[in-house]
This record gives sequence, C-alpha cells and structure tokens, in this order.
Amino acid sequence: MNLKLQKSLAPILMVFILMTTLFIYPGTILVKAETNIELNAESAILVDADTGKILYAKNADMALPPASMTKIMTEYLVWEAIEAGDISWEGTTQISDYAYSISANTSFSGIGLRKDVDYTVRSLYEAMAINSDNATTIALAELIAGSEGEFVKMMNAKAEEMNLPEFQFVNSTGLENSSLGDDYPEGTDPNGINLLSAESTALLAYQLINDYPEALEISSIPETEFDGKEIRNWNWMLEHEASFLQPFYYEGMEGLKTGYTDEAGYCFTGAATRDGKRLISVVMKTNDESERFVETAKLLDYGFENFETKELFPAGFENPEDSVVPVAKGKEKNVTLALEAGFTAPILNEEEELYKVVYHIDSDKLNKDGELTAPVKQGEKVGTAELVYEGENDHGFLHNAGTSTVDLVTTSEIEKKNWFMIALESIGSFFAGLFTTIVDTVKGWF
Repeated sequence: MNLKLQKSLAPILMVFILMTTLFIYPGTILVKAETNIELNAESAILVDADTGKILYAKNADMALPPASMTKIMTEYLVWEAIEAGDISWEGTTQISDYAYSISANTSFSGIGLRKDVDYTVRSLYEAMAINSDNATTIALAELIAGSEGEFVKMMNAKAEEMNLPEFQFVNSTGLENSSLGDDYPEGTDPNGINLLSAESTALLAYQLINDYPEALEISSIPETEFDGKEIRNWNWMLEHEASFLQPFYYEGMEGLKTGYTDEAGYCFTGAATRDGKRLISVVMKTNDESERFVETAKLLDYGFENFETKELFPAGFENPEDSVVPVAKGKEKNVTLALEAGFTAPILNEEEELYKVVYHIDSDKLNKDGELTAPVKQGEKVGTAELVYEGENDHGFLHNAGTSTVDLVTTSEIEKKNWFMIALESIGSFFAGLFTTIVDTVKGWF
C-alpha cells in the first residue's frame, strides 16, 4: 500500500497542489470566521488549550485512523521517559534491522537511516516530530520499551490513564500493520490499525502541551538538518522559506502533527496562539494535502474571532437565590455559601448573560430538616457550584481535562451553642409544641 508520496517528488507535487488549491479555494486561508462554519472534514474539533473547553465539534466521537497523528502519543512517552531519567536527550542508540528496513523502504518515505551509527535521542525525536519519520519513531519505541510490541502496551496503558474516550494503538507510527509484513508489533493484530476520535486526539495533544510545553518548540521548527540532510516539516501552516508554501502560513501556528494514509485520508492536529490564547484543532479525513490546512484555518479563525476568555463569576461569588443555608444548634441561625474559586471560560461573543451558577449542596452535610449542624468551619466544603450555559450547542469539556464545577464553601465560622442553651431551646420547643397541640384540641371541641 502506498502510504506517502516519495519526498523526491514532494516539491513538484506541492506546487501542483498549491495551484489547484488557489483555484478551487481562492482566499480561503484568510477567510473571515463566521459563527456557523461548515468544514470539509469527516470529523473535527476545536478546544481551548487552557481550560479544555470544546468550542466546536463535528462527529468528534467517531473513531477513525489517525495515521501519523499517532506519533503524538509516542512523543508523550519520550518526554515522560526523559523526565523519569530512563533516557536522555544526548543518549545514543543504533538502528535495528526492522527500523532500517522501514527507513530504506521508499513507500514509507524514510529519511535514510544508516546502520552502525550512533544517533542521539534528540535527533531521532526531531526527525519524528518535525518530519514525521517512521523509522526514527520505531527506534525510539524500541529504545524505551525494548520492542515496539512492548511500547504499544505502554501506549494503550497511557491512553487509559489519560481517559481518552476512543482509542486503539497497534503500533507507534500510525502505519497500518498490514503494510509492515512480518514486522508488525508482537501481540497486535497483523491487520490492525490505530484508531482515535478527534476528541481523543485533542485530549492527547492537550496533555502533551500542558505537561511538556517544550514539545511545541520542536514541532514548530519548519526546517532542520538530520544526519547532514535537510528535513522539512509537513505542517505547511508554519513559516516556511519555500515560496510555494507561504500562502498557507498561519500566524501563531506552533505545531503539532500531520497524518496521512490511504485509509485515514489527510489529517492534522494544530496548535496556535494569538494574544495569549492557545487553541488546539483537529481535522480528520480531509480529501487532499492542502485541504486539511484550509479547514484548520477556518476552524482556528472561528475560535480566535468569536470567543473571548472571561471571568464570569469571581471567587467568593454568592448566588443571591440560594446562598444562605440554615444552621442547627449554632450561635448563628444561618451561614452564607460562596464559590471557593472563580469561573473563567471562553465564551462566544455577546453570550456572557447566558451563564448562571447553580448550587449543589451535599445531602450528607444536611440533617433531615435541610440544615447544616454546628459547629461549621469557615471555608468548609458543603457541595459544588456548577456553571450552567443556557444557550445552544454547548459541547462541554474534554474528558478529564476541564470542568464546569468548583467547590461551594461557607464564608464564616458558626460555633455550636453550649449545652444549656440547647437544652433550653429543646424545652421551649417541647412546650411550644405541647401548647399548639392543646390549642388545636380545644379548637376541635367547638
């Protein structure tokens, strides 16, 4: 199966695609964002990178082949191994027969690795993250886990840990196992394919960016050298020197990963920052190499031009409707509840009034009469406050990445009354109840 165009023909093909794109999509890279957008992609998602809030979604839970976007997980595990001290950037490794055969296979567009050469981890990582090279990806997987099969187990375990909603990893690169012949990773299906939804891919990118932000410094490099040869980033939205790629440049673009196989189509996970706001975009199964960038530009423009991050409700906010709760056996009869932390979220322009705060008090904290029981500490958590959007098309947050709730806490301390006062109140309540009963009985006689 021909999975990628040979790099020797890439510049000619790029010129052809660019000319075709400018004819079919005149000016689309600079298209003004609209509040409703239609994307030419099977699946897509747009996420605020700070909060994990989903700003746009199209079939975002559909599991599809991610092709080389699979390498985002490999990148994450490399950074994790570096952090743990299992490997180092300046550490070296040589290329196995398997990785060498992948690099030498022109259908995989390898960068031409050599046998019996000590390659540094950094150089292998750059070739993977910048040039999307498959053989260097395999070499890193083997270095970390001993074999690609064992590395795949690490990938799936990490996906579970991250709570990726839809995923299946069968190799480290994003190639189809069927194209690897007898070299497919041990323990996986010989015809298996990697699967990720757009939401899972965005969450994976979110985790990489927030846990290891230095990854973007590498993924944003347009061109570099590897083993004496120039390699180019397949992300056309970076600021390349090649004139035929300049129309695709997108201001603020930082990465992250392209992908293509016959089955996956053309995919792209992007990360871009403007005016201090970073967005993560994913488009899956577009029709050609340029369309994935055209559609990404639409998606990012939509986010940057139509959303503003605002503090909707500050820490200490008291909901006027239900912020006061009665207290039993306390020196004060009531206590006020407030938000322990504020609510800040990216919101569509002019929709600030469509948000409200709803309190959810923990029933275990209340007695049968719906009261807190003294003593009550200041700052004591008694429930949660939820940010509720009353508009249309709320996509929520990435799994395990953001939340629309904060703790609901008391604003003051309420001491418990002494036993004598509690006893007096109990006696008074008893006689008050008795008197009421006698009055009701007498009324019944007449």
